[in-house]
Amino acid sequence: MLHKTWRRVAIATAGVLALSLTTACSEDPGESKDLSENRAGAMANYGVGDQFKATEALSFSTLYNNHTFYPLKEDWLFWSELTKRTNVKIEPVAVPLSDYEQKRSLLIGAGDAPLIIPKTYHPQENAFVSSGAVLPVSDYLDLMPNLKDKIAKWNLKPEIDNLRQSDGKFYLLPGMHEKPTQDYTVLVRTDIMQELNLAVPKTWDDLYTVLKAMKAKYPNVYPYSDLFSKPNPTGALLNILGSAHGTQAGWDYQHATWDPAAKKFNYTGASEQYRQMVTFLHKLVAEGLLDPESFTQTDDQARQKLANGKSFVVTGNAQTLVNNHRPDLAKTLPNAKMAKIPLPIGPAGEVNPFPRLENGIMISAKARESKNFVAMMQFIDWLWYSDAGLEFARWGIEGTTFTKDASGKRTLNPGVDFLGLNPKAPKHLQKDFGFQNGVFAYGGSPDLVRGFFSPEELEFQKVMDARPPRVVPPPAPLTDEEREQVSLWETPLKDFVTQNTLKFALGQRPLTEWDAYVAELKAKNSEQYIDVVNKAYERFQKNNG
Repeated sequence: MLHKTWRRVAIATAGVLALSLTTACSEDPGESKDLSENRAGAMANYGVGDQFKATEALSFSTLYNNHTFYPLKEDWLFWSELTKRTNVKIEPVAVPLSDYEQKRSLLIGAGDAPLIIPKTYHPQENAFVSSGAVLPVSDYLDLMPNLKDKIAKWNLKPEIDNLRQSDGKFYLLPGMHEKPTQDYTVLVRTDIMQELNLAVPKTWDDLYTVLKAMKAKYPNVYPYSDLFSKPNPTGALLNILGSAHGTQAGWDYQHATWDPAAKKFNYTGASEQYRQMVTFLHKLVAEGLLDPESFTQTDDQARQKLANGKSFVVTGNAQTLVNNHRPDLAKTLPNAKMAKIPLPIGPAGEVNPFPRLENGIMISAKARESKNFVAMMQFIDWLWYSDAGLEFARWGIEGTTFTKDASGKRTLNPGVDFLGLNPKAPKHLQKDFGFQNGVFAYGGSPDLVRGFFSPEELEFQKVMDARPPRVVPPPAPLTDEEREQVSLWETPLKDFVTQNTLKFALGQRPLTEWDAYVAELKAKNSEQYIDVVNKAYERFQKNNG
């Protein structure tokens, strides 16, 4: 699993909730379906399961999110093998991870964006729809048989419809999972739990009890000292704590949350569920169980506290556990043990909150005029959505980076490491070969996604698989005029919610002022915002029965 900050964090700051519109069983044919002049290099008969190979050598510019953990290398096997298989060369326009969103917006705004724009998190694409800068990709799904096949086989239509705009079209090709694979949870020093004879906590209240016992034994320690304070304070903790309370917070913050009982959307930051979450967070801080510096410290500072025995619990995932915390502890506290625990259950009950859609691809509108447009869409369909392309992007080349037995089970070659599977191997799947690259590898079936998982991680997923997935909210697509209006309210509202969440948690503002805070939100147009969203929902219901 890949680092959260480049997997889903942008959702929280992306803008208005833009949900689905299901206007018909088939796609709108679009305003321009004559592609007779745009088929250069395309395969004449390309279908599900076919190996795409352009009939002439092609190259497509692609915005590339350059990750610090595996910086781009021109000699990666990924590049050469991709060209060998598809006759296509990707021309990466590399942008540092820290500047990706800003650079993407600048390039699109200036008309200089590459043709293929990956690593886009819905609803970020909304900002580029009204200008016509990105393509309504739903018009061209007939060019993408593997994508259409997986939508049908995996019953993803409700999720896909959530991408639609008020025109009934969608502008983002998402990464798609057959099943949710929750990764982020609470990581705990299990040796401390054993020392104190504590059971693995099943609920957030259980975790509170564990933290209290740790604090009683080690009064000079903040048991929980968290990472990921940027760009949202404790974005990861609030993300999982929010989902446990039936709301959206931290990295997942959206202005509108669906209330199935009332059959309407509520303003998230003013909801009763959000208040309960903030109250619990405040309790952790007030009782010295959560380090108040969690909201401001750097990741390195949090890692050092954990490594030096000044904390015992953090929020994280399989990669941070294996690549960061266990190696850190091995150097300083060699007898320490740390593990992921199943996501604690909260007032919302058992739920697997991970969505089946993740970041996806925008296509620059200028690509439609290219003589190679059809070939480009076929190429994207093969690399990001075919079984062979998904396997290639994640696992690499059979016989070189992995092997496959008669049952189809994949095994990473012993000379290659990923997620600590072969820690002494001389090569790394991402760093040395370019596979499992977050620009190209996301989505897939459980056997593909989880094939790298250790037995303990598979056990974690087994527990999460037994929980029902989160409910997909109903459609409430906004018109361009509505989106323009709410965009004026979003940033002030989001900043105010973030600031006051922090104040309430740290005790800088008493919880008795919650009603006053809600009134202040209303003064910043929170009610007008929700009125727009609910009217959009009602309009959809009226127009679509």
